[in-house]
Amino acid sequence: MHFTKSWRRFTKVALVGLLTFGALSTTTAAASKKTVTDMAGTKVTMPSKITRVADMWHANNQVVLLLGGQKKLVATTPVIQKLAWYAQVYPGIKKVTAPFSGQDIQTEELLKAKPQVALTSDATQAKTLRDAGVPTANVMFQNFAGLKKSVKITAKILGGDAPSIAKTYTKELNGNISYVEKKVKNDKNKPAILHIGNVSDLTNVDGRNTIIDEWMKAAGAKNALTAKGNQITVTVEQITKSNPDMIIIGGTTSKKALATLKKDSRFKNLKAVKAGKVYGNPTGTFAWDRYSTEAALQVLWVAKLAHPNQFKSLNMVKKTQTFYNKYYNYDLTKTEAKQILAGENPA
Repeated sequence: MHFTKSWRRFTKVALVGLLTFGALSTTTAAASKKTVTDMAGTKVTMPSKITRVADMWHANNQVVLLLGGQKKLVATTPVIQKLAWYAQVYPGIKKVTAPFSGQDIQTEELLKAKPQVALTSDATQAKTLRDAGVPTANVMFQNFAGLKKSVKITAKILGGDAPSIAKTYTKELNGNISYVEKKVKNDKNKPAILHIGNVSDLTNVDGRNTIIDEWMKAAGAKNALTAKGNQITVTVEQITKSNPDMIIIGGTTSKKALATLKKDSRFKNLKAVKAGKVYGNPTGTFAWDRYSTEAALQVLWVAKLAHPNQFKSLNMVKKTQTFYNKYYNYDLTKTEAKQILAGENPA
C-alpha cells in the first residue's frame, strides 16, 4: 500500500516535470525564431539570430553593407562582385559565392552556402527559394519611402546593431532632403534634367514616377521628359524636343559622358551638351542614382549641380568622406571621394 502511494506520488511529480520541460522547450523553440513582414506583405519566419545571408538583389547588398552585416553574406550576385568601390570597402565580397548562371539562380549551389535567409527583389525568385526551403524576404522598393522601409526590414532581419544604424541612416536621408528642399523652395528655376541609363544606349532613359524623378524634384529640378517609367526607350525626337538643361548618364564618368554626346550627331546640339552640363552619375558601393542608400548623397550632388549659387558652401568631397567613414568604417581619401563623384573607379 505504501509502495503504491509512493509510486503514484512519483508518477505525478514526473508528469509535472515533463509538462514543464515540454512547455519550456516550446517557449525556447519559439524564442529561437522571428517573423519579419517583407515589402510584399509576406510574413517570413526565420531564425532569431541571423549569421548567414544570401542576398540575391544587387542593390540590397549595399544596404547590408551600410547596416554592418557584410560579414554575414554567404551568397551575393556577380554584379556586386564587379563593383570596384564595394570591393574597395569590403574586399571579402570577392570570396562570397555568386550562384548565378546569367540571370538565373543556381539553387543547388546556393543551398551549399547554407543560408538562414535570402533577400530578393523578385517574387518568382522568392517562391523558388522558399520552395527550396530557404526563408526569403522580398526587399524591393521604388521610391524614397520604400527605400526607408526596405532598410528597416533588412535591419530587423540582420539584428544586432543594424536597427539602430537604420534609424540613424533614415534620419540622415530625411535631413538631407529637408536641407535641400528648404534651400530651393522659393527658387522658381527648376532645371530640366535628362537621365540616361548608360552610354551604350542613349535613348534608354528614366521617366517620371520613378526614384530618379523623385530625387530630381527633391533637388529642386524636374524631369525633362513627360514619359513615365524606369529605363524606358524613347525616340531621338522626344529627347531633342525636351532639350534638357542638364544631362546625367549612369554607369560612366563625367568625362566620357560629355565626350560621347559631343560626338553624337543626334545630340551634340542639345542645350546641355553645348553648355558642357553633362555628368556621369557617381557610383560608390552601388550606383547613387538607382535603388541606392547613397541616394542620401545623390540629392545633395544634384542640388549643387542644379543650383550652384545656393549650395556654394556644400562640400561634396567632405560629405562623401563622412558618409563612408560613418556607415562603412572606411576612411575615404579626398582623391577617392573625387573619383566617386566623377563616376570613376579606384585608381
